Amino acid sequence: MTTIVMVHGAFCGGWAFDCFRTPFEAAGFEVIAPNLRGHGPDERAEAVIGVSMADYAADIADLCAGLPQPPVLLGHSMGGLVAQLAARRAKVEALVLLAPSAPWGVAASSLEEAATAFGVQLAGAFSSGALQPDKSLMRAYSLDRVPPAEREAAVARLRPESALAVRETLNWWLDPFMTTSIGPGALDAASLVIAGEGDVVHSPRTARAVAERLGATFRSMPGMSHWLVGEPGWEGVARLALRWLAEEVSLAA
Repeated sequence: MTTIVMVHGAFCGGWAFDCFRTPFEAAGFEVIAPNLRGHGPDERAEAVIGVSMADYAADIADLCAGLPQPPVLLGHSMGGLVAQLAARRAKVEALVLLAPSAPWGVAASSLEEAATAFGVQLAGAFSSGALQPDKSLMRAYSLDRVPPAEREAAVARLRPESALAVRETLNWWLDPFMTTSIGPGALDAASLVIAGEGDVVHSPRTARAVAERLGATFRSMPGMSHWLVGEPGWEGVARLALRWLAEEVSLAA
């Protein structure tokens, strides 16, 4: 049985894949959706202070390396960048990235992305505190197509995020350590990048640039936004990923 490790994005937890994991399990895959360091429901906000993207990547790489066989690594948003970094540290069967954050050297391509990076920097250059989720922004841009009741349930579960990790991701050009660099060349594993056509958190143009950087297949989902793991149409995203795994990576689904 092939394992899929699903890596959540900023401010979230493994719960983000509560719906999305179902078709993969039905197809015969074992799904692991861990909480990133400091993101468990009972952990204190201080648990993310000083945590780097390198720490997240090392944790996921260790998880992958400890499995009986190389897994498929699937990441959403910032978790997509964690997955890219982890794939340089541990052998994986394939990589599926949903609306991924870009690695070091891949510039944002929209005004919204640039404005977000600028706003984060105004909060303090590379501070190591715990960044509280902006629930209004999450409602407006990340969860904008999620039905109201489900959106509020997700907002209620948001967790503080490492300010350092956010800045390493969004303001990579100011990071002298190049923490989010994935190094030269394409990744060894076959990779798929999927973007929402209407996503303003990580625009389709940025996602396509990530795919080109990785040597990955790129697909855009018409009418969809950022929450590809749970907004209306998420089933189509899962079907696309499963079909690609079956056809391109020869993993039966």
